[in-house]
Amino acid sequence: MSRATLRNRLRQGSALFLLLLLIFLWSTSCIWFMTKISTATTISQINSELISNVDVVPQRHRLGLSLYLENCSGCHVAVPPQVIPTESWQIILRDSQHYGVQLPLLMDPPRQLVWNYLQVSSRRKSQKDETIPYRITRSRYFKALHPGVKLPQKLNIKGCISCHPKVENFDFRTLNSEWLD
Repeated sequence: MSRATLRNRLRQGSALFLLLLLIFLWSTSCIWFMTKISTATTISQINSELISNVDVVPQRHRLGLSLYLENCSGCHVAVPPQVIPTESWQIILRDSQHYGVQLPLLMDPPRQLVWNYLQVSSRRKSQKDETIPYRITRSRYFKALHPGVKLPQKLNIKGCISCHPKVENFDFRTLNSEWLD
């Protein structure tokens, strides 16, 4: 075997080794990341009876709920997924212009975890000709959850606290004393 052939084989072997090493390092970092996010504890701060407000969240979707709360409640009230249809959540998750504010889009895997939670917890629009509401106040689900409530003409999502005093804890069931009669 000539020296040139030997050098070529060594280079190919080195290139293959580097490729395998990069694949190993990438896989290890992905596993580490998934382990890190799967042990998130922010959801433990929420009373388990109040998780998702209306429906109980299956254990496999609780990390998605935690990521949803972490990403959304920093700027506004994190509304229960049940108040708008699944199709609205799909649009909202893909829109970097979030109600006029430029936001960085969530990237996978967190985006997929949030989407899985929202998809399981929200409801599909039931009528084919029904428009997909982008605003909560235009959602028939929101209106159904607020029967007999005279909402202000200009509803602000930060105004939820006026009727739901524990909204910071994702508790929409507790109402202020005005609504308890």
